[in-house]
Amino acid sequence: MNQAFVYDAVRTPFGKFGSGLAAVRPDDLAAHVVRESVRRAPGLDVERIDEVVFGNANGAGEENRNVARMATLLAGLPVSIPGTTVNRLCGSSLDAAIIASRQINAGDAELMLVGGAESMSRAPWVLPKTSKPYPAGDMTLASTTLGWRLVNPAMNKDWTISLGEATERLREKYGITRERQDAFAADSHNLADAAWNEGFYDSLVSQVPGTDLVRDEGIRAGSSAEKLAGLKTVFRPESSGPDGGTVTAGNASPLSDGASAAWIGSEAAAGMLGMEPLARIAGRGAHGNDPQFFGFAPVEAANKALAKAGIGWDQVGAVELNEAFAAQSLACVDAWGIDPAIVNRHGGAIAMGHPLGASGTRILGTLARSLQVSGQRWGVAAICIGVGQGLAVVLENVTAGASA
Repeated sequence: MNQAFVYDAVRTPFGKFGSGLAAVRPDDLAAHVVRESVRRAPGLDVERIDEVVFGNANGAGEENRNVARMATLLAGLPVSIPGTTVNRLCGSSLDAAIIASRQINAGDAELMLVGGAESMSRAPWVLPKTSKPYPAGDMTLASTTLGWRLVNPAMNKDWTISLGEATERLREKYGITRERQDAFAADSHNLADAAWNEGFYDSLVSQVPGTDLVRDEGIRAGSSAEKLAGLKTVFRPESSGPDGGTVTAGNASPLSDGASAAWIGSEAAAGMLGMEPLARIAGRGAHGNDPQFFGFAPVEAANKALAKAGIGWDQVGAVELNEAFAAQSLACVDAWGIDPAIVNRHGGAIAMGHPLGASGTRILGTLARSLQVSGQRWGVAAICIGVGQGLAVVLENVTAGASA
């Protein structure tokens, strides 16, 4: 079986809802990271790209009609390069990387460009069609920015609650306090700010032409649990009782815009790209659970990926866990029984943002670079997915000096 490697990763800065990247179409965000990926590969003959696979969670707006293909064409790549778009909601671009790695393992491809894009700012309202023309009653527009819409009435009502209410139920089940959530969120902001200041993201992030945004817009330097404790809860009323709310805008990831991409290739792809690989994709895992506990699904996804890689948690030196909410992130870290200090050393989605289709490749690229910088051998990228799923990938550092 051929081995699959991560060679490079790049993303846009992530913009806040309605702000820094809101004027940019999602297919243009995707085209930018495609173009930038090609520019960064010094030995690349673009005709050697076997396929482009991109993730996107919405698909109802300007990214419709297969954004992977549209981004390839907009970026000026040859029309002969095929493209496909995958939708596994928040895990879409990590799924794109998994799909590409399987094609390489099977020998069906040597070099794949993967990634994802999302503009939650530009996600449209949709109006369902009626069964008969000219209905007498009112019609309601549904927002496609986030969460359930146009719900099938046959669906279990516990499964269609909001993501925030689902997180409240999850933290009740696993005993995650408001204080821990706020402390985790503050760390996300401060670690992200420090990583930017230290230059960690300089090689990972590319400014979108025509915009002023040069770093992730949501980061709040100097955040503290005490400051975050003053924010009001969003999904349940705040009270001292067991049913009181704990999830706030401060301990949840914000609505965001952005795109990310990565080169996934075989060993032979090194010559095609003119660069050495960063990490080997050593294991993959997917898991499903009750939709109202979607935030816990990465636990078994990562355990499965580690089993496929043939290693245990005691060998893992770095974890990139997408922070949909602080409560679900803490529940996962607790379940794994790992040192929280190895999780999201360079900040997470609570600070940087979570443009749904782009987050999977964002955590994969961050993990590959983190392993390269630290010299640690093994890392895990994991992400929770709405409607009760999780994905995970295990990376093995193949750069010089990787520790055992």
